[in-house]
Amino acid sequence: MADQIGPADLRQRKGSIGAVELQGPNGVVRHVQLDDLNDADAALAAEFGYKPVFKREFGYLSSFSFAVSISGLFSTVATTFSYPLYAGGSASAVWCWLISGAGCMCIALSVSELVSAYPTCGGLSVDSLPRTTRTLLMLYRYYTISRIVPKPWVPSLSWVTGWLNLLGQVAGVASSEWGAASMLLAAVSIGSDFSYSPTTGQTVGVMAALTVMTGLVNSLSTYWMEKMTKTYVIFHVLVLVSCCIALLAMANDAGTAHDAEYVFTNIENTSGWTPTGWSFMFGFLSVSWTMTDYDATAHIAEEIREPELKAPWAISMAMLFTYVAGWLFNIVLCFTMGEITGPNGILNSPVEQPVMQIFYNVFGKGGGIAFTVFAFIIIKFVTFTAMQALARTVFAFSRDRLVPFSTAWTKILPLTGTPIAAVWISVFWCIAINLIGLGSYTAIAGVFNVCAIALDWSYCIPIFCKLVWSQNFKAGPWHLGKFSTIVNVWACIWTLFVTIIFIMPTALPVYPDNMNYAIVYLGAILFFSLLYWFVRGNKYYTGPLVEADVNDDGSQLAEKSSEDEDSVDKKTGKHGQVIF
Repeated sequence: MADQIGPADLRQRKGSIGAVELQGPNGVVRHVQLDDLNDADAALAAEFGYKPVFKREFGYLSSFSFAVSISGLFSTVATTFSYPLYAGGSASAVWCWLISGAGCMCIALSVSELVSAYPTCGGLSVDSLPRTTRTLLMLYRYYTISRIVPKPWVPSLSWVTGWLNLLGQVAGVASSEWGAASMLLAAVSIGSDFSYSPTTGQTVGVMAALTVMTGLVNSLSTYWMEKMTKTYVIFHVLVLVSCCIALLAMANDAGTAHDAEYVFTNIENTSGWTPTGWSFMFGFLSVSWTMTDYDATAHIAEEIREPELKAPWAISMAMLFTYVAGWLFNIVLCFTMGEITGPNGILNSPVEQPVMQIFYNVFGKGGGIAFTVFAFIIIKFVTFTAMQALARTVFAFSRDRLVPFSTAWTKILPLTGTPIAAVWISVFWCIAINLIGLGSYTAIAGVFNVCAIALDWSYCIPIFCKLVWSQNFKAGPWHLGKFSTIVNVWACIWTLFVTIIFIMPTALPVYPDNMNYAIVYLGAILFFSLLYWFVRGNKYYTGPLVEADVNDDGSQLAEKSSEDEDSVDKKTGKHGQVIF
């Protein structure tokens, strides 16, 4: 990477930049169109300073731990294990993970490559680069689509991709909070020897309380979030390994052990779909819901040191760990799960949690409660980190005027340095979505599906754009080299394939109480986003915005007040904003 960026480099990028605000030594502010800059002004622009919003607390371990915590392998497998069992029994659980995991890895690697090239929520490290390089790199913080596609396509594609990503993240946090509530109440039910059976209303109430707790944790400073995240991966791995060893050691005595032939070949189609091969593929959902939200680490890029290296490294390594460890965990569960169907089958568990029932059957009451509580703790870490990523996304999209009342969600709490308004509007919507569960648990199950669909499409749109306009892509320090094209192509093909599966009803015949409502949620949010686009968005949204205040001497100005932001001409992007 060059140490100096001169006028010629700046002129090459003028086509994507609108204007900046300069303040001279006498305090007079002038609004400058970069197209009007001469060489002297361009050289001055190379000295621009940018004031980051968040502190960079995350290093390699905490970034990796953050990425691992998003998947929450131990608990998310427990939450979604019923899907492959209903679809095709033990064989579906084992082979769907291996097959679908490979497709998910292609998406993760493709996302890592894009994150390295364009860290989407923050620039490159301000500590290791020469001053003239780092300030301009921060000034040109493009989002991926705005850097790759032709300018006329930038607003619409950025808009759709942004809304899909936002929808997917909200659905992901909401479904994880529902899973956390179910696990906590399952532990209570096991403790009562199943004499207590939680109602849907109780689950919704516990879910709401847990979501508020997640909001409180995310109101803490990044420093404390980093400390909690760093220790999480160690706890997660210890729980996962100890559980697998204990299950294999005790399943035979508990009478729930199976042999290898059963584990790898047993197919039980209870979905009603024919042929069985079609039903078998519904097991892909467990993998796609676990191995998703790949770019969550990118959403905290402003809080990571050297995000162009550490963010993609954390994403790729965390997903590889999840892929391999998840496959092995599924195999262990299938070796030790006992009957699937029948009066004593795990699918008929009183707590409606097959994995929790496996824990109880193998470990007894005490061990069952212990590992259920461990799973609850892990999924709460999932919600903590997923909410952190969601709040940063809301914050970033609000800066880009992508959501209604955008100026309200960019407020930073001075005491903690966190986007407090973005955190609590996220809490509100996650609770609101889960209130659907009061009417139908099946409707809530659709949230799991729409999470995987929306997030994967939000990744594959820029991946597809990279393939179509490859001449505009400039690889970052972390890239796939000669394997880039084939990995990107398979990521897009795989996403299209599993989307078809995820919007189909998972059982026949189809009734209102077993309908897959994912397509309804997806259609509703796309309808609202398009309506908002035609009513308001297309009047001012021209692509991602980045605010940058600079002095003639390159020093940073104080952060603008909300009153200043409110005075922005939202159609032209004037008043101190760099427009991409």
